[in-house]
Amino acid sequence: MPAQSVARPVSNRTRDAILQAAYEEFTEHGPAGARVDRIATLAGCNKQRIYAYFKSKENLFAEVLREAHRRLGEAVPLPTDRAGLDEYVGAVFDFHLRDPSMVRLIAWEGLTFGDSPLPWRDERQAFYEDKIAALQRALGVDNAPAVAALLITLIGISSWPFVMPQQRNLLFIELRPEVTTLEALRASLNAFGRASIEAVASAPDDFPPGAARLLQG
Repeated sequence: MPAQSVARPVSNRTRDAILQAAYEEFTEHGPAGARVDRIATLAGCNKQRIYAYFKSKENLFAEVLREAHRRLGEAVPLPTDRAGLDEYVGAVFDFHLRDPSMVRLIAWEGLTFGDSPLPWRDERQAFYEDKIAALQRALGVDNAPAVAALLITLIGISSWPFVMPQQRNLLFIELRPEVTTLEALRASLNAFGRASIEAVASAPDDFPPGAARLLQG
């Protein structure tokens, strides 16, 4: 007999619908501009059900951010070998090109909280520490600060053209449209990412870059 699909419980479907509606609302309007009543309308439920699941709009935004990181991690897992790492920036670039919601949500988070401690700081820090440890293993490098700097470099290289699409267009795409295409930008950024990886892999103790030469006089 063919396998029968198992229906998802109504409570889970409702929660999923709320989360998807919130994902769209926060991506478009940010945590300050998002409205719980619009989320409820899009999800097909009432506001009380949203608060029953998530307690507050801040908690709902945190859950949306978790979902955004989950989607990125599932679509573009951090490679475990050097060959994969050398193509990582291009792969993340492709992800953001397909779906810029992740960078919009992170930008909204930065605009909302700035330098203030994030309410979910410990959770996010643990997430990044796991990424740093995985990157250390992939490179065979023990210098955590150098690898942390590398990780933020790779994130910045791959995501900034989508955080600030106007700069991407004005500085590159519209400069010489017959040459400066998105494909050319992707190739250039991936090359910069590969060079950054090589710099850390080949001289892991030289952090900050050039410190070894300064110490040697």
